[in-house]
Amino acid sequence: MLDRADFYDAELKRHNRYLRGAASVGIRDHVLDVGCGAGQSAREAANVAVEGAVVGLDTSLEMLEIARRRSDEAGLRNVVFEQGDAQNHPFPAASFDLCISRFGVMFFTDPATAFANVARAMRPGARLVWMVWQSQEHNEWSGAIRQALAPGTAVSADAFKPFSLGDPTMATQLLRTACFISIDFAEVREPVFYGPDVDKALAAVIDLYLVKQALAQTDEAPNEVVGRLRELLKAHMTTEGVFFDSRAWIVTARRG
Repeated sequence: MLDRADFYDAELKRHNRYLRGAASVGIRDHVLDVGCGAGQSAREAANVAVEGAVVGLDTSLEMLEIARRRSDEAGLRNVVFEQGDAQNHPFPAASFDLCISRFGVMFFTDPATAFANVARAMRPGARLVWMVWQSQEHNEWSGAIRQALAPGTAVSADAFKPFSLGDPTMATQLLRTACFISIDFAEVREPVFYGPDVDKALAAVIDLYLVKQALAQTDEAPNEVVGRLRELLKAHMTTEGVFFDSRAWIVTARRG
């Protein structure tokens, strides 16, 4: 079974190439990766910015330890990983040419404060390239799994956090308030990958936090819930593995 870090990288493999292309990291760029997780996008940036530097920021110490280990194994010396929350992290002012994020900026309790703090860390004219989910109704993976866990149950407010920047109008207003300009949204429609076969996909899904939480709280027999999950994954099995439809935005902007 893939560990959690490998699962997320595999899940988002098709999305990652769009983010990498849009970021177009330069050889001398100083790059900030917000919500870097296990560091794949930060390492890719560091491989290009050989005369620059990359800082990966995340709240998860577990993921940062993986990121540091993999960076060391890759022999990268121009990337560092820091634990912190972009809402209040003490970034050096006007230090970055580029801020990237792969689904790492939708969970702030105060996005206006976070965006303003990131903006202060960026040089005038610096670029922002973020990938965020569109609204939940355009992301089958979220709704389908939650309904399999608890059919007919109303979706909790927490379920919508990954989609908090799915509305371009609202996201644009937040970015403008933080002094970003030239804001644009490009659609990415690629499926998310859950595993090469149903058994491996099921093992990966059961390890997700939302599934663990549901299994711990349900009054149903766990095998009934797992059975529904298995049937859902079987319905999404293709010749290339288990896939769910998804849609995302690549958000681009410049620091004014």
